[in-house]
Amino acid sequence: MADTHRVQVKGQDATLDVGKEQSILDAALRANAWIPHSCTQGTCGTCKLKVLKGAVDHRESPEYTLTADERAAGLALACLATPREDLVVEPTGAVDDDVPHHRLRDFTGRVTELSDVAACTRRLVVELDEDLAFNAGQYCELIVPGAGVGRQYSMANPPSEARRLEFHVKLTPGGLASDKWIFSTLSEGDRIALRGPFGGFHLVREQAEPAILIGGGTGLAPLKSIVRHALEHNLVPELHLYHGGRRREDLYDVEFFTELADQFAEFHYHPALSEETWDGAMGMVTDVVIDDFRSCKGMSAYLCGPPPMIAAAVKSLKRRRMAPRLIFREEFTPINQGSA
Repeated sequence: MADTHRVQVKGQDATLDVGKEQSILDAALRANAWIPHSCTQGTCGTCKLKVLKGAVDHRESPEYTLTADERAAGLALACLATPREDLVVEPTGAVDDDVPHHRLRDFTGRVTELSDVAACTRRLVVELDEDLAFNAGQYCELIVPGAGVGRQYSMANPPSEARRLEFHVKLTPGGLASDKWIFSTLSEGDRIALRGPFGGFHLVREQAEPAILIGGGTGLAPLKSIVRHALEHNLVPELHLYHGGRRREDLYDVEFFTELADQFAEFHYHPALSEETWDGAMGMVTDVVIDDFRSCKGMSAYLCGPPPMIAAAVKSLKRRRMAPRLIFREEFTPINQGSA
């Protein structure tokens, strides 16, 4: 049996050599052939391909993401499927050729900061051995030592900081990466491995629309990257950042964003609490946004957090007349084995 198979990506003039244990998505991104994707773990379905010729091994592709009817129709998840023979495939999602795409690569680096910033939340800063090019809003996979698997965390730093990566990690009880590694055995000075960049959630171009950014918990991370990048390059005329938590102990980087709002007149910071009385905004963060805007027509939104928050935000923003095409989202969806 051949160690690799040739995979042609229709519409991109790309032909890949894909290893027998390598996913089609991994091979494509390493060759700088863009396939739309989000979670890379089989839970979102964003990376679905149409297999036009040949056969694939679907491996752990879940039924709720890729149904039996879809498999019979020739669809596959690029993030999990491996080729059984030479293939011709076609992405089902739209490819935006105006967005810069960065080749997927493997990196190593040293942990320079590991600090508690909020309840069950740590800031992890890694100094890489070489620069990582990425779009503001994208993420990397941190490789869990001894397990050989990656867990996804968004960069909170802007692309201009190409060697110093900042991640925000929420403790997941029993989580392979958070509970059993980052919150237990990992220490400053340790060397770690990671790969990236991944994801189609980003802000890269100048836009005329003011932006509302809504983050729940560590969903703040990619929004911090986007805010800093937008302000550095004057990409957005006005930015409103909303960060939601249950209690004050859930909020973090409050001083950083407060100072940023003092420095930039076009940036506004709105922390909100849903379960504790304080002198700031109160209620579900999506309700706070709706209370602040009678209309969101002509505005855009960047949303990151758990699926219920994303769903509530999308519904609320549409009710305020925001165009659906201007609502961009990144859902934090755990995998079956625990995402963190």
